[in-house]
Amino acid sequence: MLYIKALHIIFIVTWFSGLFYIVRLFIYNTEANDIAEPAKAILQKQFGIMIKRLWFGITWPSAILTLIFGPWMWYLYSGFHLSGFPWLMLKLGFVIGLYIYHFTLHIIYKQQMAGIHKYTSGQLRIWNEVATLFLFAIIMLVVVKQGISLVWGLIGLVAFVVVLMSAIKIYKNIRANGKG
Repeated sequence: MLYIKALHIIFIVTWFSGLFYIVRLFIYNTEANDIAEPAKAILQKQFGIMIKRLWFGITWPSAILTLIFGPWMWYLYSGFHLSGFPWLMLKLGFVIGLYIYHFTLHIIYKQQMAGIHKYTSGQLRIWNEVATLFLFAIIMLVVVKQGISLVWGLIGLVAFVVVLMSAIKIYKNIRANGKG
């Protein structure tokens, strides 16, 4: 049972690593549009290779293996029962949201591979923080479980969103002033 748990955690970590880095690559690929040729073509070709390898070599396999080992672990611990695990229902809701987020990134992946850049680098920076919110919520639910109230958990999550959005705004201002 502990091996299954360890593998589940390992693939969660690699999946999140892929989710965080893929959006950074989308940002760099988008920003390469503003660079003159031939550098633009060279950079976008290299970013395209990096994006494809990360997406299909790490991120997708990790998402699939997380989906295999998670339910397997749930079965071993409880036989798929939710009674006695009210926090698990909420966690599963966040996990479903995380997979939806993953699929939205796949749409962006397909667009960027087709040379379509629908989103600005600023919009992608904000979208990159969605994975952080899922990570924060899921880990807090797993570790704290019944020790956290729904109200305080939501207040904490909203406060975390405010801090993240403030940090993005500060970073944007620093970049705009030429210091970053």
